[in-house]
Amino acid sequence: MSEAQIEVSRRGGAPDGMAAPVSNRMLMWKRFMRNKIAVVGAVVVVLAFAFAFLGPLIYQTDQVHVQLSAANEAPSANHWLGTDAVGFDQLGRMMVGGQVSLTIGLAAGVLATVIGALWGSVAGYTGGWVDAIMMRIVDSGIAIPALFILLVISAIVSPNSLTMILVIGCLAWLVPSRLVRAETLTLKSRDYVLTLRGIGGGHWRVVSRHIVPNTISTLVVNATFQIADAILLVAYVSYLGMGVQAPATDWGGMLSAGLSAAYSGFWWLIIPPGVAIILVVCAFNAIGDGLRDMFDVKGR
Repeated sequence: MSEAQIEVSRRGGAPDGMAAPVSNRMLMWKRFMRNKIAVVGAVVVVLAFAFAFLGPLIYQTDQVHVQLSAANEAPSANHWLGTDAVGFDQLGRMMVGGQVSLTIGLAAGVLATVIGALWGSVAGYTGGWVDAIMMRIVDSGIAIPALFILLVISAIVSPNSLTMILVIGCLAWLVPSRLVRAETLTLKSRDYVLTLRGIGGGHWRVVSRHIVPNTISTLVVNATFQIADAILLVAYVSYLGMGVQAPATDWGGMLSAGLSAAYSGFWWLIIPPGVAIILVVCAFNAIGDGLRDMFDVKGR
């Protein structure tokens, strides 16, 4: 009996045989909604994007020209979260920094997932010496800390949003590739794949139309964790002073700049960006847990 049929039976059956069974999509959505922490995480992420991208349309500030006469002002009616060391409105700065952090995290996470999916599926499907060489490359890459490579690249070139997206995306694909390879090793022996190969289906068609689509659940769950890791990685680099250059900023750069005033009592320079990083990273991790429960049919 399928899960949809079980759900109908639990509800007392379909009267007169006319009620349609609950769709699998509806059951998956219900499984996600049962995870209250994941729901809260999704709300936090939506609010974070609204704050960063819609907030500047309502709360307009000048984030280009410095105003030293208004430096380090406490929160007030004119500046809801005070100002920083050069007079920038801190709340407006949070919005600008959120745009950079969220954009880099989201784009780098998606790029890493796409590269990892292609690499892992080709390695697992091909097998043999090709698989061995490709996975040894992955093992070698995992052994090198991504933060170290990112710091080296940041010291060589002037980092901007596009550079950090490309670098983080090209460093973070290693873990997704291992996950997809493991899935591919199982999928390539399925009957529908063997049938397609038997009637002359090309390797690329098998990988693109049957292997990768059947790993979507794994990729979606892992992508949320990749986004959270990318946001943290951007914060690390910016905290060390190697992030995007002024007047652009991100939450990690704001936190680094605020720590210089930690003993001056300027709490509004430290707490807001720190709380924003923690909330968004935890929210994406919670969404990943919820998606894992949603796609985990066997476990239920």
